Amino acid sequence: MAFVTTAYETQRRLIEAHPALAAEGAIQISVIHTTGDMVLDKALSEIGGKGLFTKEIDVAQLNGDVDIAVHSMKDVPTWLPDGIVLPCMLPREDTRDVFISQKAGSLAELPPGSVIGSASLRRQSQILARYPQLKVVNFRGNVQTRLKKLEAGVVDATMLALAGLSRMDMTEHATAVVELDDMLPAVAQGAIGITCRAGDEKMAEFLRPLTHQPTLDCVMTERAFLEALDGSCRTPIAGQAVLVDGGKTISFRGLVARPDGSEVIETSRLGPVATGQAMGKDAGEELRGKMGEDFFDVPE
Repeated sequence: MAFVTTAYETQRRLIEAHPALAAEGAIQISVIHTTGDMVLDKALSEIGGKGLFTKEIDVAQLNGDVDIAVHSMKDVPTWLPDGIVLPCMLPREDTRDVFISQKAGSLAELPPGSVIGSASLRRQSQILARYPQLKVVNFRGNVQTRLKKLEAGVVDATMLALAGLSRMDMTEHATAVVELDDMLPAVAQGAIGITCRAGDEKMAEFLRPLTHQPTLDCVMTERAFLEALDGSCRTPIAGQAVLVDGGKTISFRGLVARPDGSEVIETSRLGPVATGQAMGKDAGEELRGKMGEDFFDVPE
């Protein structure tokens, strides 16, 4: 599983930065299965959104059962629980999505009426905005489960994050990588964040050399955008920040969309890295001002 892989990657990086942690028992990995991992027959938007992937882990951390927690950042709610901080992010992987199908080489090649399996409202809205002749149905489960369903013909195609496939060494299953102009990623897609308890200076010191500042700068810009929109898995929101100009400038692009793809509102920002979070917040507030109160509602 991808989250287990990232835990071992974190262990490797900790030992590399602090050789004393190579001693047997110095680092122990505890796999915690969350509600989001276990409830697979419903869309995340129906059962509570992103917090379902972190709640049990947060409780274990606050209780002192675990010292640090490794998270896929796109699953982390914008507001962290009191007592938990996010001081560290590992270098970000490719943020793009992949298209997977045995029937076509891309979304554009799928015939009208084709069914795409996806649990992501972000993907659903962007697919339907460009290809209203297609149909998107809820499609959850681990990567292996989704690939088996695809092979069995339950759906004609699906989409996954390239980063997840890469961590599992399964990129050979990707039919095509979807470029950013065709599908804007989820906020923080491809990023791994590590949390610890507030005030735990020992853990903060362990994590400090692992932090990849460019990733932190970009992801915090995107999360500021999401926070301004009060976004969750219930809302089709996408955002991507990248460093340009030799790392001195952040280029940001974000969008909101109606779940049925009937309307997409986009914005972009460009400015110094130090203003990243302010730009993200401003971009989110701009789009919030352009949306009606019922923008994200799904028609009956």
